[in-house]
Amino acid sequence: MKISCNMKPAILLTLLAALGTAQSAFAADGPLLNFPLGALGSDKEILVLEINLEPGQASQPHRHNGHVFVYVLEGRVNMQVAGGELQTLGPGEMFYENPQDIHAVSANASDTEPARFLVHIIKTVGAPVSAPASL
Repeated sequence: MKISCNMKPAILLTLLAALGTAQSAFAADGPLLNFPLGALGSDKEILVLEINLEPGQASQPHRHNGHVFVYVLEGRVNMQVAGGELQTLGPGEMFYENPQDIHAVSANASDTEPARFLVHIIKTVGAPVSAPASL
């Protein structure tokens, strides 16, 4: 689901905080934020990662087994869940996938420019960030 918004990352983090090492399709330098969400149950946490994609870089189909919110910082990325519409997102746009979705397409839309986005994942404590999936 494509969400156009002008919500600043700090506002998004505040909103998620009010609600109360991992494998990834792309390499991340490490979590920007990782804390328990007790209001959602003692076994839930939020993990925030910054993902940098080289021109043309893409991942294989995978599943996150959590609620995933992608916020594009720069460049353009192609995102699609199995059975959903392919979306091309630019800076300030968001993408959501639910725990049952298979992330069929996650790719830099450009063969010449890098792309960068934040990923916010609400998941079970200790669960892997992603796992391979078949279409």
